[in-house]
Amino acid sequence: MSPRPLAVLVIDDSALIRNLVTRILESAPGITVCGTALNGKFALPKIERLQPDCIVLDIEMPEMNGVEFLAERRKRRIGVPVIVLSSVVTKGAEITMEALNLGASDFILKPSGTVSADVQSVGTQLIAQVRAYGGEYRRTRGQTADLPETGPGAGQLSATDAPPITSEPIIPEAAPGTLELIAIGVSTGGPNALRKILADIDCEIALPIVIVQHMPAGFTAEFAKSLDRICRLEVREAVDGDVLKPARVLIAPGNYHTLVERRRLANVVRVADGPPCNGHRPSVDVLFQSVAQAFGNHAMAVIMTGMGKDGAAQIGEIYRRGGLTIAQDMRSSVVYGMPKAAQDHGFIRHQFGLDEMAAQLSRLAKEYR
Repeated sequence: MSPRPLAVLVIDDSALIRNLVTRILESAPGITVCGTALNGKFALPKIERLQPDCIVLDIEMPEMNGVEFLAERRKRRIGVPVIVLSSVVTKGAEITMEALNLGASDFILKPSGTVSADVQSVGTQLIAQVRAYGGEYRRTRGQTADLPETGPGAGQLSATDAPPITSEPIIPEAAPGTLELIAIGVSTGGPNALRKILADIDCEIALPIVIVQHMPAGFTAEFAKSLDRICRLEVREAVDGDVLKPARVLIAPGNYHTLVERRRLANVVRVADGPPCNGHRPSVDVLFQSVAQAFGNHAMAVIMTGMGKDGAAQIGEIYRRGGLTIAQDMRSSVVYGMPKAAQDHGFIRHQFGLDEMAAQLSRLAKEYR
């Protein structure tokens, strides 16, 4: 008997969006929409009856909105993972961060209509998130799901514009030196993974940290603020020319590449336009390339959960120059695409689970200080 498909409950007050999301999800093998609801109030009794593996949730709804639903979900200890459909406006960013604080697993921008140019991109991301979070929820209950092993919905996005990754084994040119910088690249599953790391990281870590999290424009400033509230380090959205200070965490702004640069008086970040790399702006590869050039074996690079290969090529360059290279392990990754690509090519010195990542980064920072 084959495993049953992942069951998804779609909650949105717009019939157009409910129908669009349903069509997107049911176009993917191994996923079925088990029900819909026009707000949180109508959804709550359906959860017990339909037993969904994942919930796709709108925020702005009458009677019981998404935030109120998440609060009630927490109160009732409902463990079903929730993916938030968010609007791109500033208020939407603030509410989306509140939703993550209340236990939402991730978020995705709401498609703007059936003829929207980004529907395909949104659909690919949504399918991958449902498979990742719903599949993990199914596994925690000792059940299996009828999921494909490869393909975009399985978390492997194509990256035709990615820098080539050599198949030849790389021998580091130098041993790791005194650390001066930590650079982190992360995508799907990143918001909650970064919340975990930055809440737990040693407050005495004496290194600047620069992070590329794939996130739309308009969200990264609020994301940085939400991290700053739970982290004992200073966390802020990067601005062009920001100084790389010890115990300061800079988040790349959405829709801009972020690079690092050595200068005579102070090392800084540069925030710049430029074509997307690996389909992303900001791109992890762009950050890591600048880290390799500016810091070489004085850098630590961390590649974490995410679809595709962004960051995998240039973390190899950091490795070649003698830098410390870290990957999140498969077990704790929501999508093991980016770290797997780097690991498969032999670019990774250490691999850690999410629960131990903060402690291990803090340990290595002290060891190579």
